[in-house]
Amino acid sequence: MSPFISWSLFVLHTLLAVVTAGHALLYKRDPRSAFGWIAICMMFPLAGPILYLLFGINRVRTRAKKYNLNSPFRITRPKTKQLAPQTGKQHLDRFHKLFKSSDAVSDCPIVPGNKLTILKNGEEAYPEMLKAILQAEETIYFTTYIFNPTGIGEEFIDAFATAQKRGVDVRIIIDGFGECYSKKKAARELQKRGINAVRFLPPRLFPPTIHINLRKHSKILTADSRVAFTGGMNIEDHHLVTAEKNKNPVQDMHFKLEGPVIRQMEQEFSEDWRFITGEKLTIDSTPISEQGDAYCRVVIDGPNENLDNLETVLISALSSATDHIFIMTPYFLPSREIIGALQGAALRGVKTLVILPEKNNLPMVHWATRNMLWTLLGRGVRILYQPPPFAHTKLLTIDNQFSLIGSANWDTRSLRLNFELVVEVFDGLTAQELSAHFKSILSQSRETSLLELDSRSQFVRFRDAFCWLFSPYL
Repeated sequence: MSPFISWSLFVLHTLLAVVTAGHALLYKRDPRSAFGWIAICMMFPLAGPILYLLFGINRVRTRAKKYNLNSPFRITRPKTKQLAPQTGKQHLDRFHKLFKSSDAVSDCPIVPGNKLTILKNGEEAYPEMLKAILQAEETIYFTTYIFNPTGIGEEFIDAFATAQKRGVDVRIIIDGFGECYSKKKAARELQKRGINAVRFLPPRLFPPTIHINLRKHSKILTADSRVAFTGGMNIEDHHLVTAEKNKNPVQDMHFKLEGPVIRQMEQEFSEDWRFITGEKLTIDSTPISEQGDAYCRVVIDGPNENLDNLETVLISALSSATDHIFIMTPYFLPSREIIGALQGAALRGVKTLVILPEKNNLPMVHWATRNMLWTLLGRGVRILYQPPPFAHTKLLTIDNQFSLIGSANWDTRSLRLNFELVVEVFDGLTAQELSAHFKSILSQSRETSLLELDSRSQFVRFRDAFCWLFSPYL
């Protein structure tokens, strides 16, 4: 190689290294991540800067801003500041700081007068959802991640078509990537029936927009502002746990909501609809009458301006616990900040339990989780494994007073990559029912320990640690 070419490559590497290392210094949140990338950019000629350009820049957030913040279809929600309601109820007053922290990150105020009904598995959830669709007279708004148009999915399509024929305004959003889980494409099947169904950021080859992140993982169904549903359940036969033909049953939980919080769910749907189609929906501003005693608030989380909303709420909730914390999730790869909050709760005497599935549908996630459990077990957090069938349930309940329900898991994909919707619920009755569910599962579950983790073979330790390296992407 001639001296001129060598000198040119050296100059090129120096320029690229300075630019990429400077970018890492300015934009990386974690000093360890910043230091690592700076070292790679400086030490590996040309390859280091190229690796950073390909894998080091957070294009998830950049692309989310492109689709949301800079979109001509974006709606700016009015920021309504509302502190804890002055109810005089002791169980609400003690959560005053949590009210304030949620106010800081959510565009939605706490609203009283809501009623929640817990629905276990598809056997309880699907009939209630179909009933709401068939009884609707004005509007049906529906968002889901996975919609298999066969089996129970076909029943939903028939119900949507029947509602539309009688004059109901039916609007459906299906995630463009989640739709690919089934052979038949749900949006296409719905459109064949004349139903107004659209895809959220579908992957395409022309123009190329292939991206597995930025997924609309939230679940919403509203009917006439009268009833709404949310939770972790998709539309597929797997959730019909007792069905004889179901070879891969999936346990899950959904929630029926009645009351003023429905308006917040409708508003979120309208923003998504406007972003996808450019059409602005008119959401009725008439106050919805109170139906129960629960105080609720919708919290939106996503890799845009809502980044870290959910993590902030979770840390505040964990920090407010005085008696117990019950967590149930299929995917558990929390951030260091959440791990610290769980450790702190256990160390101050709060009974802290995490229930995970014994057999996960994503083995790599299960293995990666095992590599980090020692950080919790060593501080007194109890980890238990729920026996099959696979549990897809996502729940948090604290002190028999506060609960968090919705679509989010306790992993990077939900906390940083997906668009999620959760509902804060301040209601003793709901929390007590969920605590009773936890305790029933607890009696069937197997507790793990540090001794069990330490007894893993070297091969298993290596496998678990290797999978853990990819935990930000699992």
